[in-house]
Amino acid sequence: MDAVETRAWINQYIWSYNASDLVSPRSRLRHYLQIMVMVGRDLVGGMLTLRAMSLVYTTLLSIVPLLAVSLSVLKGFGVHDQLEPTLVKLLAPLGERSVEISSRIVGFVDNMKIGVLGALGLSLLIFTVVSLIQKIESAFNHTWRLQSSRNLMQRFSNYLSVVLVGPVLMFSAVGITASLSSNTVLGLLNELPYMNDLIRFSGKLLPYLLIIGAFTFIYLLVPNTRVKPRSALFGAIIAGILWETSGVLFTSFVGGSTSYTAIYSGFAIMLMFMIWLYLSWLILLVGSSIAYYHQHPERLKWQKRDFHLSARMREQLVLQIMVNIGQRYDQQSHTPTTIDNLASYQQVPVEVLDRMLTALEDDGMILRSNDRLPNYIPAKSLNRIRLIDILRCSREAEDNRQRENLHCDPAVDELMRSIETQYEARLGDQTLADFLAANPLNQTHEDSIV
Repeated sequence: MDAVETRAWINQYIWSYNASDLVSPRSRLRHYLQIMVMVGRDLVGGMLTLRAMSLVYTTLLSIVPLLAVSLSVLKGFGVHDQLEPTLVKLLAPLGERSVEISSRIVGFVDNMKIGVLGALGLSLLIFTVVSLIQKIESAFNHTWRLQSSRNLMQRFSNYLSVVLVGPVLMFSAVGITASLSSNTVLGLLNELPYMNDLIRFSGKLLPYLLIIGAFTFIYLLVPNTRVKPRSALFGAIIAGILWETSGVLFTSFVGGSTSYTAIYSGFAIMLMFMIWLYLSWLILLVGSSIAYYHQHPERLKWQKRDFHLSARMREQLVLQIMVNIGQRYDQQSHTPTTIDNLASYQQVPVEVLDRMLTALEDDGMILRSNDRLPNYIPAKSLNRIRLIDILRCSREAEDNRQRENLHCDPAVDELMRSIETQYEARLGDQTLADFLAANPLNQTHEDSIV
């Protein structure tokens, strides 16, 4: 078997499996291989690397204001003294340089007196912090193929919880770790049988558990969509292992990079800091991408990043969307008509369905609820929604009035009009209510919407 045949066999083995098919036998290996291939394509395509580089720039601008705001919160809990030790732990892959960088950052924070900034300075400080969190949310939304961001009130509540509660949880975890590693606690536990080996093993495992827990929290909270805990945990486990492993490798790299110090002199420490920030953000985004593909197995069937739907596919998608929404509205179905459920039912990527839902909204066919996970409902009575209007909406979707700029001979225009007339003659004034009454929901498909 030559290289071409081997590659074809591997592709056939991986992609012949449909992870979104609930009936066929499960194959976790092929499912995970599909996820890794898609994440690899995102990396090669620059989707994740560009976002990571952007976050490095934003972090460098915002890290001091963010820590200043966090420090003011931590003083109320009496744990502000843990700021520098925590930074040293986070920057541990930089080796001995982590102490110097941490002390410099803390020095900048100490020099920033929030009480004397004034109203304008305080506003700019908070704006800088919010901009960082907003940039992070935008990067995660891009990873999850989300076009819409949170509204103002949702941003305020979520960002406030990150700025106020996040530092307290982080420093509390560091404090618990420090207390567990104290000599007094270890001395008491070592007196118990077999505890010495268990403590040694727990000491190696605890950093992984803490970082996996932190990543899981981020994946659940930051994207503007409902992330399933199982998918968030799966992405966090992979990202946590990558984080700790890359930390060990980066420490070795820094320890042997004497030539960089000779070339860049005092700037070498900043260069290493920026490289580690880039790797950290890249690993975090990779884990988010893994969580996305794990939650949306239907996306794995569509291997290409850009989707070009034929006219027939658009018509089928839009008709099926309206049927699902109508069945829910008519109480034939009890499954919420969220975008995730609708995409899972038709086994298409969420971003494809989102474009069709937007077209239906623009034409006044449907409305979205104000819930955190919006449900789609008919914008008017089902007996006022004609099937011909639904098909017309699908054909005119995404043209953005560009069709008016195309040259068209009179004969071609006449042919297009005759086709439209045949559509109207075939469907007449048949409405969505008429279609649902003549074609009730097949209950065997009710469980297909996840």
